[in-house]
Amino acid sequence: MIDSFVMGALKRKIMVAMSGGVDSSVVAALLLAEGHEVTGAFMKNWSDEADPCTGECAWKKDRQDALRVATTLGIPFETFDFEAEYRRDVVEYMVREYAAGRTPNPDVMCNSKVKFKLFLRKALDSGADMIATGHYARVAEQSGRFALLAGIDTNKDQSYFLNQLTQEQLSKTLFPIGHLPKPEVRRLAAEFDLPTAAKKDSQGICFIGKVDLREFLGEKISGIPGDVVTIDGKVVGRHAGIAPYTICQRHGLGIGGGAPYFVVDKDLSRNVVIVSRAEADLFASALVAEEPHWIAGEPPTFPLRCRARIRYRQPLQDCTVTATDGQLRVDFAHSQRAISPGQFAVFYDGDICLGGAVIVRRAEAAAR
Repeated sequence: MIDSFVMGALKRKIMVAMSGGVDSSVVAALLLAEGHEVTGAFMKNWSDEADPCTGECAWKKDRQDALRVATTLGIPFETFDFEAEYRRDVVEYMVREYAAGRTPNPDVMCNSKVKFKLFLRKALDSGADMIATGHYARVAEQSGRFALLAGIDTNKDQSYFLNQLTQEQLSKTLFPIGHLPKPEVRRLAAEFDLPTAAKKDSQGICFIGKVDLREFLGEKISGIPGDVVTIDGKVVGRHAGIAPYTICQRHGLGIGGGAPYFVVDKDLSRNVVIVSRAEADLFASALVAEEPHWIAGEPPTFPLRCRARIRYRQPLQDCTVTATDGQLRVDFAHSQRAISPGQFAVFYDGDICLGGAVIVRRAEAAAR
């Protein structure tokens, strides 16, 4: 396979998604240095959160940083307002999932519905040949088919969040820093004298940032108080609503005394949060997932022996995937901690991200 970002490649019109961070800033600088016709673009997707220092909407500061970089590089700069679509496709999805007792991944949905759908369409309609982003991932092409590869820097690899991308989207996308480690990106930012060279990495929910999840969801979901119970049914506490609780959570449970409890499950039908003091109760050797998406455009041959991760940055785990009636069963070689319904199981063959599916539940080990 051939990496789609190759030095000296065909010169193109490229629109860069500039978030105001160092990664996308370096992307724009690298592409410009290669002689491409580069336009920077900022996506305004969320305006509810204020900067704690200035009191201003955080997106304004990010846009200003992106604009400063574009001005430094001497490239055109656009601003696209996708807030209505972001609320509908990302925030409302997130709230629905939490209300249903699951733990969603809004970053996956943001990539699928906003960055590589709305932004890509807007860029192509504006005359661009391709888009580029600051994701730590790679695209490789062979015989007209496109593969998503993990970023070289294993500490920053973001292929997990890109598991829902399609052949069409990958064919129009460049990840110019996917072959670089983060320290090298920082060094390049300083070398290019970019205003964002020393800016800290963003954290939290995609475009929303770091928020108090309980407070955020409390404004959108009417929590119904209920019991916190142990696996054997003993009531050990109360909750104000099960939505904010996550599998493996051990803080903020309001249960004092003795060894700590962990959240091991949530039962929406009984409106209970289920806890245990035994960490072993967090582990299971299999899961069931639905809505599988395969980046190649068609499913693989089953049973599929591959590797998978069930959360960002988790080391890849050996597994066997089987398919029945549109659902996937994933049996792991070793038990997995905190399998969380609503999150994505993402599958890999070496460096190639094959796709992903939404976790429904953990499962018992298959009979041998």
